[in-house]
Amino acid sequence: MSSIIRLLPDHVANQIAAGEVVQRPASVVKELLENAVDAGATIIKLVIKDAGKTLIQVIDNGKGMNETDARLCFERHATSKIAIAEDLFKLQTKGFRGEALASIAAIAHVELKTKQADAELGTHVIIEGNKIVSQEVAVVPDGTSFIVKNLFYNIPARRNFLKSDTVEFRHVIDEFERVALAHNNIQFVLINNGSEMFNLPASNFRQRIVNVFGGKTNEKLVPVQETTEIIEISGFVAKPEYAKKSRGEQFFFVNDRFIKSGFLHHAVTAAFEGLLKEGTHPSYFLYLTLPPNSIDINIHPTKTEIKFDDEQALYAILRATIKHSLGQFQVAPVLDFQRDETLDTPYALENSKSVEPTVQVDAGFNPFLDTDVKLGSYEYQKNNRSYEDVFSSKSSGSSKSFNSGGLSSKMNTSSFPFYTKNTEVSSSWETLYDGIKPATEDILIAQGHTFESEVKTAALFEMDDTERSVKNQSYQIQKKYIVSPIKSGMIIIDQRRAHQRILYERYLESLSLQNNSSQQLLFPLTLYYATFEMELLKSLEKDLIQMGFLFETLDNEKIIISGIPVTISESEVSIVLEDLLNELQSEFPDEKDVLKDKIAKSLSQSLAVKTGTYLTDKEQENIVDSLFACKEPNVSPFLKPTYITMRVEDIDKKFML
Repeated sequence: MSSIIRLLPDHVANQIAAGEVVQRPASVVKELLENAVDAGATIIKLVIKDAGKTLIQVIDNGKGMNETDARLCFERHATSKIAIAEDLFKLQTKGFRGEALASIAAIAHVELKTKQADAELGTHVIIEGNKIVSQEVAVVPDGTSFIVKNLFYNIPARRNFLKSDTVEFRHVIDEFERVALAHNNIQFVLINNGSEMFNLPASNFRQRIVNVFGGKTNEKLVPVQETTEIIEISGFVAKPEYAKKSRGEQFFFVNDRFIKSGFLHHAVTAAFEGLLKEGTHPSYFLYLTLPPNSIDINIHPTKTEIKFDDEQALYAILRATIKHSLGQFQVAPVLDFQRDETLDTPYALENSKSVEPTVQVDAGFNPFLDTDVKLGSYEYQKNNRSYEDVFSSKSSGSSKSFNSGGLSSKMNTSSFPFYTKNTEVSSSWETLYDGIKPATEDILIAQGHTFESEVKTAALFEMDDTERSVKNQSYQIQKKYIVSPIKSGMIIIDQRRAHQRILYERYLESLSLQNNSSQQLLFPLTLYYATFEMELLKSLEKDLIQMGFLFETLDNEKIIISGIPVTISESEVSIVLEDLLNELQSEFPDEKDVLKDKIAKSLSQSLAVKTGTYLTDKEQENIVDSLFACKEPNVSPFLKPTYITMRVEDIDKKFML
């Protein structure tokens, strides 16, 4: 019997490995950027076209490769990062397996241009489907340039599973931000479809965060710093009032490598206990430095999961450090109620020396010199009258010794044993008009005008008491359900789901209309977003304008809104746009009708009345009437039932037990 086990060809093995290493264009971006960092580059440029499906190019000014290395780097398990197994526990580089370039070359058209600084000429290699098409000497600049074209060209099934360009580019941005935040000493540039999207100069950690996520991020950050025998922690957390509903701005870096850790995330969340609103998540940018032999990175092909020697100790230190920072910067209240907060020494002044204050005293200062003094209702003129002359004249009834013109002069009060000040008129001028009746009404009455004591209203059709009681028979239960009677029994409506259905159909209709009403804002509303979020808003601009939004400015960092739809209040605008961005970042449909449906669902979910909200009788009646005027009142936009009915027979059965 012939053997059935055989060795797979290299190109098949590489395609299998590529399924783990290269899942989408963002995977290629991650591997190429990390290789550029390991090469010692100080400037790295990323060029993207069609979200990486057509072109991914990474250019760096690193040390480059010679002719032999340029050919060997595309072989499986060929690497310069490690030599023996023990090197896995003292890694100082991003890559170490030697699988990335071989996997990329197996499923795309790859072009490599590289040159070392001390070489006169470089090397140009072209590979298609793991087959070397050409390799020749070329004149190229120092460093390395990788060009990856037509990703998954020989695996059409994988290409069909890719999401829309917006979603795939969101993943590319994620990988770019992670590498850029981990290496603030390197300049990064991102060019998307011919336009520069990021240009991040080398800077400190705080400035790099601000450059990536926008200028308004600076005021949100709270510094975190702690050094122990086990771990060194540095970075920033965002203030609780800036917590978001999504988990976009949460970064852990261990030895300059981005990782994901639910355990450490729980430690951060525990430090914010009692400070966050329900359903929100804190933002943080934390850099952890540990001994390389205390962690294990070789767990997953993406290298985003790490095992720690002592996770419990790391949890306790991280939680305590963040709580200390929140208290030190007066973000969270302290527990010691006897301590005076004003006596705390800020971190910036902790090591500074105290200086004894100096006080200067003017020994010759006399507060009574050059003081205006008044006698009775007249001002005394020192140079013309004496104290005895004034009062002797006053007692004799003569007024000649007083200045009848009210002349004023300066006087030394030390020469008088007493004096009287002028009495001042009360500042409450309204009291002058007490008791005076307004003449407006009397004048109008004299001219023949009459006034009604109260506004009189009348119904067009009078209802008797029975009809009125039947019409108002709707009740709210637990601020969640609306109960309304019907002929066969009663109907119980979920107020939130019903309102979602009502709003969904309204917004879907408004998106199909060309001109919708808009309310102008007295003061334009300015909102700040990250770079990718601004790109997403630009792609939604026409749809938002069609709904009633009016924009004064829509640039790479902020938007200025001058008008909003009549169905949205000004306080709800930021919530609506944030929920819409979070919804579309995970899936951005290419078809226009599907996009409109997704926008309408997002808006209805954001603006629908919340469970636990009290509704008046009129509001309950409006929801009931509007729900059954919808095309599909039975289900919400998310295919959940909006109401149930209970017949009288079903209620009777409950009492027959």
